[in-house]
Amino acid sequence: MPSSLSRRTFVQITGAAASGLAGVGSAPALAAGAPSAGSPFDSLRETWRALLLGEDFRPTAEPFRSRLAALGAQASAYADLMDPSDGSLFPDAVWADPGPGPGTDSFARSAMVRSSFQRLYAMAEAWSQPGTGLTGSPALAEKIVAGLDHMCARVYHEGQSPYGNWYDWQIGGPQALLDTALLMRGRLTADRTAAYCRAVDAFVPDSVVASYTGTSTGANRVDLCRVLAIRGTLGEDSGRIELASRALAPVFPHVTGGDGLYADGSVIQHTRVPYTGSYGAVLLDGLSKLFALLGGSAWEVTDSGRQNVFDAVEAAYAPFLHNGLLMDGVSGRAIARGLPPGPPGGQNDDQLRGHVVMASVVALGKAASTQENRRWRGLVRGWIQRGTYRPPVTDPMLSVARLALLNSVLDDDTATPTAQPEGSLIFPAMDRAVHRRDDWVASVSMASRRITYYENGNGENLRGWNTGSGMLYWWGGDYAADQYSDRFWPTVDPYRLPGTTASAKRLTDGEGGAWGAPFPEVDFVGGVSDGTYSMLGQQLEGLSSSMRARKSWFLGDDSVICLGSGISSTDGAAVETVVENRHLGVEGTNVLTVDGHRQPSGFPWAAEFAHAGWAHIAGHGGYVFPERGPLRALREERAGAWRDINSASGSPVSFSSRYTTLLFDHGTDPVEEGYAYVLLPGASIPFTALRAGALGRLLTTYTRGPDVHGVRVPGLGVTAANFWAAGGFGRLWASAPVSVLIRERRDGTAAVCVSDPTRLGDEVRIRWERPVRSVVSRPASVTRVSTGPALELGLGGLSATAGRTQTTVVRLL
Repeated sequence: MPSSLSRRTFVQITGAAASGLAGVGSAPALAAGAPSAGSPFDSLRETWRALLLGEDFRPTAEPFRSRLAALGAQASAYADLMDPSDGSLFPDAVWADPGPGPGTDSFARSAMVRSSFQRLYAMAEAWSQPGTGLTGSPALAEKIVAGLDHMCARVYHEGQSPYGNWYDWQIGGPQALLDTALLMRGRLTADRTAAYCRAVDAFVPDSVVASYTGTSTGANRVDLCRVLAIRGTLGEDSGRIELASRALAPVFPHVTGGDGLYADGSVIQHTRVPYTGSYGAVLLDGLSKLFALLGGSAWEVTDSGRQNVFDAVEAAYAPFLHNGLLMDGVSGRAIARGLPPGPPGGQNDDQLRGHVVMASVVALGKAASTQENRRWRGLVRGWIQRGTYRPPVTDPMLSVARLALLNSVLDDDTATPTAQPEGSLIFPAMDRAVHRRDDWVASVSMASRRITYYENGNGENLRGWNTGSGMLYWWGGDYAADQYSDRFWPTVDPYRLPGTTASAKRLTDGEGGAWGAPFPEVDFVGGVSDGTYSMLGQQLEGLSSSMRARKSWFLGDDSVICLGSGISSTDGAAVETVVENRHLGVEGTNVLTVDGHRQPSGFPWAAEFAHAGWAHIAGHGGYVFPERGPLRALREERAGAWRDINSASGSPVSFSSRYTTLLFDHGTDPVEEGYAYVLLPGASIPFTALRAGALGRLLTTYTRGPDVHGVRVPGLGVTAANFWAAGGFGRLWASAPVSVLIRERRDGTAAVCVSDPTRLGDEVRIRWERPVRSVVSRPASVTRVSTGPALELGLGGLSATAGRTQTTVVRLL
């Protein structure tokens, strides 16, 4: 499994091969005796140099001048630090394997092999770029070549047995080695180049792509193909380039299980982990580069399946991008990377992940159709314009190449910014949902027999236990962009993530096992959507806990209606449902108002409200409690360090941040407890109070019984329900577990949307007590229809629909 640095260095300043730290300008002249130009390999090498170093930017203009200067400073520091010895190239990066024994960590040691190559790459990049202060430096070039020689003589060579993390030997290390050698090729003798290629061949033989299994799937397969392609390019081996091109083919088809791209827009890696924002980002970046490298050559990737990758830009990636950030709910253990040890620098967070994917979308557009490229540039320009918290086009954590790509869109007057689209999308294959309105966006993360609670590994994300227990993320259209950026993950109470129902039973770091091992033995997880509104449901089992619950969310125009029932536990611990745990930042003093009364603003503070009707957090939104039950409120200043949740590579520096928390305390060992509340993003105090009064009762009716959670919103013409078992809600009835959403339209038709979140159902009958004239359209899964005084639908084969919504349109009487 990839180690903690593997994906961080994908985007960080230290310059991993995957990151494509870039710049352009005149490369130092080739050494005498270098192969003459004009061969197809020369063309490939020039293309790859351009991909690594970027194009069409002015090195004396910002943000490039500052970024190039920073690259030069980093490379100079590495050059000064370099001190070859038997077990290391840099004294703070010892890779010598101590062998088996107490206290040894071969994963940490193999990571230093990769890190050492990555530092050499940063030095080579600074040598190749203009404006670094080291451009073409003979002394630096000598050090880089000496460093490559040392690594390939002492640790990365034929006959060396790999230890620790396979990724360091087969992907991270060789990518950096090959990219460094390619940039320095004019300073290498033929014997040196051949030696470097033999070293890569020893660890990355052709057999690594012989079968699409194990560590050779999804993003890892793309990375391995990149190694093979650049090894062939450097060593002028057409066979390996051909192999790399052909070996991409298994990545393109939609999968129905395991790693890869799904037809519903899901992206999975490590079998059960939603990974659009991390491994998915690697996949997109790698393919954009390989399509560009091989395009127009004898090895061009022509497989028609690559259209699935192009389609994924709008179906899989764009839904999870919001004003430049990429949502944490699909970034796995990457959420815990934050700040590494050492001097303060840029942070690896949802903002950076979004900016990286944006640049990859721009790069991929060069291989797509004219129409696709135009649409994507419009999307990216819209994200750039709205991404004001950390502007993507000046992000100091991005490589020069990525900055050049994003600035090319900003400077493109023909690229029309695309507004944030409204819509409601469910991704059944990864138990995620996204709901968008023009002034807010929300996302829900769940877990099931198919999807893990959370992933930890390489010491990362040690306390992500409850991120799959119904965590409800939300952002405003023009506020709260930093809600989960900055200090959220190391300082938030991991037992009180917003939206979740969780036991207070203490869990150990990495509870349940690594690499997505823990998952609940439940099936009813998912929901139904008509594309505008959604009804989600989660049958919840606590991680390493006896806690059980049923949770539902109705995602509407100005609100999220949240329902829960069946909350029970025998752990001897309290169980809570967290209405909100809003991050206020370092000095936040956002006023909390409950039932019209302003609460104390000091920290810490806590209070119980026996019959709360509504609450409001200034600058964020409102919360309505229709059952007027007990509510607990807290204001906390919490301290933490990235090292707490990332033991291998997190900064040990402690800091604090402030939170306002609203929760329902269900007590110790609750039996069949429940809740109901309404989230109103961006609502004012008067609007929140109005919704909590008579207006709220007119707008919505609901139930949260043991067999059904249902919501009726007359103003929207929507009735939606999760049937945990056969039962009814108002005029709606179902014969088996199923999710139903009916929307009556102004044109006299209604959309009757049905899904089977369990994926186990064979047949289900739906009855709606509403006069229906005729059926306008129906899916193949509808096997029987009866109209007249009531609509009756019989659906079959739902297990084959993979939890996707099946929509029947009828004309009403």
